Amino acid sequence: MNWYLSKIVFQIVCGEGQHTPQFDEQLRLIIAGNEQEAFDKAVALGEKEQDGFYNPEQQLVQWKFINVAELYKLSGMLDGAEVYSRIYETDDPDRYIDFTNKKADHIRHYHTHKLLELL
Repeated sequence: MNWYLSKIVFQIVCGEGQHTPQFDEQLRLIIAGNEQEAFDKAVALGEKEQDGFYNPEQQLVQWKFINVAELYKLSGMLDGAEVYSRIYETDDPDRYIDFTNKKADHIRHYHTHKLLELL
């Protein structure tokens, strides 16, 4: 069995969708015997995890599975290896930097990301 890294893409739609389009790109680890099996498992996971709920304004908010956009076989774990890179453009770089620093502080103080540790 091999480990694969997949990017599963969902579209977030609120109500009738009359808003700025939003997409949720999720990186997921998949264990499979080959690339086709990994792709099929990632698609099944995306389809299974489509979700919806009603917001306080009683509008349906939906996560609609789009597809598996990327799939990489992880041949080995290397310290410092790049796993994901995304260029983010913004008109307010100070706000983005502040948000990034706040997320780092949250990790540093609350250790919430330790939930991803393998036991």
